[in-house]
Amino acid sequence: MFGLGKQRTKLGKWLDQRGITQAWLMKETGLNKNTISELTSDKDRSPTLKTMQKIIKALRKVDSSVNSNNFWDV
Repeated sequence: MFGLGKQRTKLGKWLDQRGITQAWLMKETGLNKNTISELTSDKDRSPTLKTMQKIIKALRKVDSSVNSNNFWDV
């Protein structure tokens, strides 16, 4: 099971529930491993607008109803 014992953000929990790996998200977005890791585990970390757009675009390949409000207060 994904996410065992880890602190997770809303994004991290969403990925875990769907069995999506951070590596997949990294590949789809072209973002750095550390950026993805921080956004899935650090509740105080907020993405830039450009990073947010890349993540949402990738996640919409899995669920077309996803939007940034699902994960971050914007």
